[in-house]
Amino acid sequence: MPESSAETIRGSKSSVHIGAIFDPDNTLDGVIAEISMNLAISDFYALHPNYQTRLHLRVTTAKDLVDTAGAAVDLLENFQVDAIIGPQISAAAPFLVELGEKSQVPIISFFETSPTLSLIESPYFIRVAQNDSVQAKAISAVLQKFNWHEVVLVYEDTDYGIGFISYLVDALQETNIRVAHMSAIPKSAEDFQISKALMKLMTMQTRVFIVYMNTALASRLFALADQNGMMSKGYAWIITAGLSNSLNVLDSDVVDSMDGVLGVRSHVPKSKELESFDRRWKRELHLMKPNSPLTGINFSGLWAYDTICALARAAEKILPPTNPSFVKPNTSESRIDFASLGASRIGSRLRDELRNTRFKGLSGEFNLINRQLESSVFEIINVIGNGRVVGYWTPEKGISQNLGPNYKNGLKQIIWPGDSTTTPTGWAIPSLKIGVPVKLGFPEFVEQRKNGNKTTYTGFSIDVFSAVLETLDKDLGFKVLHDFIGFEDEIGLMDGSYDDLLLQIKNKKFDAVVGDTTIVANRTNYVDFTLPYSESGWTMLVLAKGDNRKNMWIFLKPWTWDLWLTVGTSCIFITIVIWVMEHNTENTEFRGSYRRQLAMILMFPFYAFVIPQRELVVRDCSRFVLVVWLWLAFILMQSYTASLSSILTVDKLEPTFDNLERLRTKDHFIGFQRGCFVGNLLEKQFNFSRSQLKSYGTIQEYHEALSNGSKNGGVTAIFDEIPYIRVFLKAYGSQYTTAGPIYRTVGFGFAFPKESPLVSYFSKAILLVRENETKMDEIEKRYFGEKVTSATLAPTISTGSSSLRAFNFGGLFIIAGIATLFAIAISERYIWQRPVALIRQYLTSDHPANRIELAAQPTAETDAGDHSPEVHQDSGNSGRISGRIKEDIAVE
Repeated sequence: MPESSAETIRGSKSSVHIGAIFDPDNTLDGVIAEISMNLAISDFYALHPNYQTRLHLRVTTAKDLVDTAGAAVDLLENFQVDAIIGPQISAAAPFLVELGEKSQVPIISFFETSPTLSLIESPYFIRVAQNDSVQAKAISAVLQKFNWHEVVLVYEDTDYGIGFISYLVDALQETNIRVAHMSAIPKSAEDFQISKALMKLMTMQTRVFIVYMNTALASRLFALADQNGMMSKGYAWIITAGLSNSLNVLDSDVVDSMDGVLGVRSHVPKSKELESFDRRWKRELHLMKPNSPLTGINFSGLWAYDTICALARAAEKILPPTNPSFVKPNTSESRIDFASLGASRIGSRLRDELRNTRFKGLSGEFNLINRQLESSVFEIINVIGNGRVVGYWTPEKGISQNLGPNYKNGLKQIIWPGDSTTTPTGWAIPSLKIGVPVKLGFPEFVEQRKNGNKTTYTGFSIDVFSAVLETLDKDLGFKVLHDFIGFEDEIGLMDGSYDDLLLQIKNKKFDAVVGDTTIVANRTNYVDFTLPYSESGWTMLVLAKGDNRKNMWIFLKPWTWDLWLTVGTSCIFITIVIWVMEHNTENTEFRGSYRRQLAMILMFPFYAFVIPQRELVVRDCSRFVLVVWLWLAFILMQSYTASLSSILTVDKLEPTFDNLERLRTKDHFIGFQRGCFVGNLLEKQFNFSRSQLKSYGTIQEYHEALSNGSKNGGVTAIFDEIPYIRVFLKAYGSQYTTAGPIYRTVGFGFAFPKESPLVSYFSKAILLVRENETKMDEIEKRYFGEKVTSATLAPTISTGSSSLRAFNFGGLFIIAGIATLFAIAISERYIWQRPVALIRQYLTSDHPANRIELAAQPTAETDAGDHSPEVHQDSGNSGRISGRIKEDIAVE
């Protein structure tokens, strides 16, 4: 095997032997690594001449797995190295890691190795490269940024490829991004095999591809993808860090074929040291490989440089002895095996010091976390030339255009495949096969029209769908082609229920369903719905008792019978009170024959309104009672007027039947719309017998069934969704009404396959259409003349009586009654004076004479506020009444 060694630094310095296994003769990564490591040794000890240790590097060429295994054994057996850098071949890493563990020699890799190698289970393995799990999160963030919900993974069919895919799938699942397909391409695949895999990807709807493979295989993949037209407008390609870090080592033709690709790669901060190193590296390359196609260093070269610097720092800290650092076992056998390799005296200490070494290298901060290089910042590049940085990703801030204090969210302008500046939607939009319900009834929603061989579809749902497509094209930037296909049988009728129609999406017969399809929970098990484009709900439709406006006794309806009786009683009561107070005065209105006085009692409430200019009462207390009555009457009249106006102006038809429990008896039959989900709900959730249920398809059938009733082959009630009931009531509103509660549903929506990316775009477009009230009102008026897609049926659903009851005015009557009693108590004192006198006499004396004297004593109370002649006359009357009381007591 060809060998080369770094310049030996002579003197009394302690030596630490380092082995390296890669192919600098035939691979560009090998050339980069060899030059970088040699420069690292010379640069480091030039800056640290006083160090007591020196690294001695021995590079061994290995072209394949067998060469790598032999080179590792050779380095350990013959050169007794204390650390091995490599391998360049990912498949050899597991063997090399196991060998390093047995010989206690750290295995350090800055090349892409299989992520399945466990750092926990391999204590001597150190990876100086980006963290694959963190890289997977960065890629997932990029997908989220562009709202791509489906991706295709294209990867190298090796442990190297499979290991990273497991990290990526986990990261995608955390963000609800679905892997539509995984295409594994063998490392040794011929061009025709790669083309076959690409042709299969072209037939898929998803147009976002994530590529994870080595540079040699990726170069062929993108060249063939370009030839097959897959690097054109509408496609999106994302490459991982292994490719992004090596763009400058790829052939220029390959890089040209990758124009528009996005990539993530480790971030390397700019520095003067990096610029100086880059110039010296290129000069060294020109001296060693004058004909090399390389134009610059890649990330592997920077990590190689920093790895040597880290080893030199760690070796100085342990100060190894000058005697051999390898312990050889006692063995008599001459053959080479694991037992004869021995173990490094300083390998474990060197590993521990490496783990604790921290410094600022060319690639950034060198810091090993669990023997893995910490890499928390990734660049997002757009492959135009060798890659243009359009943003950054960090775990803390996510995606941004820059780092540092001038943080700016988002990404810079991206040039996509096909030189497009429009962000790809993420999938190909073929001509959608859209299923449409075909039914005879309710053509306002969906109607099929056939004219010879041409079939067209119209209706409210179709027009809303057309408005959504227009919004998708105008506002969201993509056009959807489609073909409407009627869901019908041989004779032109609907081929099943709405559930059967939606199942055709799951069966791949339709790509979507457009129509008056209600969003119901059980349907979401096999389709995804957009946001609703209309509100909905369902309720009960029954016969009405009749139109109130055709009732000759409608003037009685504002008040219930108890209120009418209470008002009449109140009128008579207040008139009697006023008569009592006015009868013994000079008021001639309350004198005369019994017939005249009775007529006055009955007619007085009306006199107060009809002839208010006349002085009907003369006493102040009577006037007070009259004011109370007028106040009470005014409120009652205003309430009566309002209630009557409501009855006359609002069409409130009373249902003939509104008891849901009674409907469950065998005497009643229930109707529902043919094919609608309501029938299943009535049977399964409301426990109606299947024998009670009848299905109908048109409003004419609804009318005939409800008119006949259950006894004549019809139904008592029909349950249906509110939009259909509104259409029915528009035609037969004077004969029918709704009753019972409204059972809410989400509304009408368009259906797509499960996890279809079109759902989010159509939902957004529906929101835009619904926010444009002018557009929606125009569509609704075109078919219904009014708004019918609301879930509210307020004008017709209310079945409660609007008549006012006595209880509604209970407080008013109580106030009026108390005020009236108070007035008569002040005006007619004799009514309560005699009982008071009797009680006093009874309490003060047991002798009849004393009681008589007490009764004869004049009352000290006077009506201080009553100075009119009528009051004096009233006092005289009180005296006469008092005299009569005395006579009565004497008789006793």
